Amino acid sequence: MERAQQGDRAALDLLLGRHYERLYAICRRMAGNDADAADACQEALLAIVRGLDRFDGRSTFRTWSYRVASNACLDELRRRKRRPIAVVDDPDRISERAEVDQQVADRVTLENAIPLLAEEFRAPLVLRDVIGMDYAEIAATLELPPGTVRSRIARGRRHMAKILGNQITSEERLS
Repeated sequence: MERAQQGDRAALDLLLGRHYERLYAICRRMAGNDADAADACQEALLAIVRGLDRFDGRSTFRTWSYRVASNACLDELRRRKRRPIAVVDDPDRISERAEVDQQVADRVTLENAIPLLAEEFRAPLVLRDVIGMDYAEIAATLELPPGTVRSRIARGRRHMAKILGNQITSEERLS
């Protein structure tokens, strides 16, 4: 980290390479599609490089980079809000091939449901339930009080259950 901050290109490449998969995973889960995730991840990497000199070590690089990626993804989603969300509602369309097992279908359903969550619930829920961060890390990453993180995760899970239970249509967004 220190070498990257001092301008060592190889150290920077190594640092970004170590974290790229997780940063992309956060963006992919939050954005709901590969194109927006790639754009958001690219923006996050640029923001990390530009802000490297401002990283002061009060949090871990991982926590800081996740916050940058989450913010980049939320920015991307705000820019693209006018675009319709592709949602697969018909379970038969999720798995057209017989050999695709239920786990894959469940993952597709989950990935289609995450973009239906309101933005305030999406990031905490992805960071907790998909990435596996603890509440303190999420609070630091999103710069929110721990109580707010817990509340948003609980409310996000309730909304997700409604979405997955087909209690709302794909045109409805939860707030």
